[in-house]
Amino acid sequence: MQLPQQAANAWRVLFLLFLANLFNFFDRAIPSIIIEPIRMEWSLSDLQVGLIATVFTIVYAIAGIPLGRMADTGSRRKIMGWGLIVWSGLTGLSGIAWNYLSFLLIRMGVGVGEASYAPAANSLLGDLFPAHKRARAMGIFMLGLPLGLLLAYFTVGAMVNAFGSWRAPFFIAAVPGIVLALLIFMIREPQRGAAEAVKTSAAAVQQPVRKILAIRTFFWLVLAGLAFNFASYACNTFMVPLLQRYFLLSLEQAAVATGVIVGATGLLGLTLGGWIADRVHQKWPTGRLLFAALSMLISAVTTAYALLAGHIEISLFVAVFSVGWLFSYNYYTCVYTAIQDVIEPRLRATAMALFFAGLYLLGGGIGPIAVGVVSDHYAQAAMLAAGASEMSEAFKAEGLHAAMLMIPVAFLLTMLALLQASRCFLSDAARMKSQMLDDVPA
Repeated sequence: MQLPQQAANAWRVLFLLFLANLFNFFDRAIPSIIIEPIRMEWSLSDLQVGLIATVFTIVYAIAGIPLGRMADTGSRRKIMGWGLIVWSGLTGLSGIAWNYLSFLLIRMGVGVGEASYAPAANSLLGDLFPAHKRARAMGIFMLGLPLGLLLAYFTVGAMVNAFGSWRAPFFIAAVPGIVLALLIFMIREPQRGAAEAVKTSAAAVQQPVRKILAIRTFFWLVLAGLAFNFASYACNTFMVPLLQRYFLLSLEQAAVATGVIVGATGLLGLTLGGWIADRVHQKWPTGRLLFAALSMLISAVTTAYALLAGHIEISLFVAVFSVGWLFSYNYYTCVYTAIQDVIEPRLRATAMALFFAGLYLLGGGIGPIAVGVVSDHYAQAAMLAAGASEMSEAFKAEGLHAAMLMIPVAFLLTMLALLQASRCFLSDAARMKSQMLDDVPA
């Protein structure tokens, strides 16, 4: 059987999608970098710090479901383009927030804008590239995550120092997104299902949400994503504060070190990981998911070691933690493509919206606030154990360091869910192909 061909404009569109993804994560990373100046200006607890990430994530997850359904029935380029304009404009508006509540409300608006992007982009990628090339394409697309984080962590601290204000990066970040939105509007979309070996019907699917949730592989991948996003958002929210408090780095030093941990590692993890995922998929149908599970085990062991080692040299901490984050990036190239292998083209944007809702509501939403609550608890315990009467930054450092151990635990839970998903994958992939054949009109 002849393999399906990729769209003629696949690589050009992929490049635009990658750039939009880069600015998505750049804009999203800014609050976590400048959170210590905000905390001190508005006298916030770590619970309130975690809540900044949580409210954004909850709104992102809820808004993504109707926007994902719209992407399955309407123009994906328009949904992505208008989303870019909204989130870029509100990112700029974040710089004029006058108190904690106004900042929370503006970040909620940014969450609505960003929620439009991922389901539509993932659906579009599935129609641009055939199954045997999707992991590499997904790896390139997801390079926007580490590069966006790397760019943010390497530049935002310098922006704050140059302009003498934590507000400046928000104004600067708003400009490129508006420009990129104009290019997104000009994308020529392929037909839905164009890259599938079996062509699908163009008719609307009845009870789409029920059909998606009935797929066991999808259920286990949502649970895996819940645990993974718990770890990812906890790290992204609190790594810079941890390095400032526990290892006594300046804001700019802590931001650059965090950029190495969560950004530079992704450049290798997503490019090499996508290539390995495609190779193992060609040899073993469940190879992607098993490769992802093994990667999660390595991530759990290395991040746990880095945290349990205590006050080690900062270079050693960054090196060991970076190894764990390097392997964690295999989650994206393996899991996102596995979803497309068990979900038919007409339901992919809806499925990704549901997937992200589970990830962000119950993972990304809980991660920062849970670490914040545990951090405040252990800081209070450290203060009482020392017989002190007032909270100090040293006690806050001890509390946050203890709370960050929740990250390797979440990686272990991710591994267990991925192993369960691998057990259902073959039957669910075969069922998808069978349903597509049944739906093709005679």
